[in-house]
Amino acid sequence: MKSLSALFLALFLFSCSSNTVRNENCNFLLDLNINLNINLSLPEYSQLNFVANSIYIQNIGNAGIIVANTGSSFMAWDASDPNYVPGTCSHLVPNGLFCESECGDGNEYNLLTGEINNSDDPTLVCALKNYRVQQSGNILTIYN
Repeated sequence: MKSLSALFLALFLFSCSSNTVRNENCNFLLDLNINLNINLSLPEYSQLNFVANSIYIQNIGNAGIIVANTGSSFMAWDASDPNYVPGTCSHLVPNGLFCESECGDGNEYNLLTGEINNSDDPTLVCALKNYRVQQSGNILTIYN
């Protein structure tokens, strides 16, 4: 009975596998503790009151944070290109519901999903690092 139980346990453990392809390069960004409140009534955040707009907030996260108004909610992403080691060109620049890398390779990311948009390069599989957003009136709390 013990050997039968051990056999089933071994079969169970070795039959489990992951269907996702994990790129070891997707660990470039630090897992930093984020807790930021922004007031949508303040002029520097006023663009977020309109659908399909995004803003960049510096000095938080790996290379700042990009916050986007999707129309139904707000999304927040780390502003560092997840497919590069953080450096001078890995900063992302928002433009509406997209952002683009400054590395000159044309990496463009969708701020609705965090996925890369325009790359045929199979090595660029890392999605943007997402932060949680909670809205209470005119205050957005961004945290992880």
